[in-house]
Amino acid sequence: MKQRKRDSNSTLVYSSDAGRTCPTCGKSTSACSGHRNIGSSTKGDGVVRVARETKGRKGKGVSVVTGVPLASDELQKLAKELKARCGAGGTVKDGIIEIQGEHRDTLVQELTARGFQVKRAGG
Repeated sequence: MKQRKRDSNSTLVYSSDAGRTCPTCGKSTSACSGHRNIGSSTKGDGVVRVARETKGRKGKGVSVVTGVPLASDELQKLAKELKARCGAGGTVKDGIIEIQGEHRDTLVQELTARGFQVKRAGG
C-alpha cells in the first residue's frame, strides 16, 4: 500500500481521542501551556452583544452575552450578578455568558447601566 506524504498545511478536522483542543497550539486543553486563557479576554470591536439561542438545547431558549471585555474571574462575577438580576440559572463557557430563558431586555438594560456599549443581536 502506498503511503501519502503528510501535508504541512493540513490540520486535524475531528477526533474524539483528545477531547477539547486549544485553537492556538492544537494540543488537548489539559496539555496546553496556557493559550486557552488568552482568548478569555475578548478582543473585538468593544461591543457587547446580547442574543437568544436555542441550538443544541432541545428547543429551550437561553440569552447569550458575548464580547464582554473582562478577564475570566471578573466574567464569572458579572455572570453571577446577571443571573441574580434575572432570577435564572446560567453559566460561563469559553468567555460567553449564558442565562437560561428570555432575558435580553433585562440584560441590555443592566449592561448599559454598567457602562458597556450593548447591542441586541439576532431577531
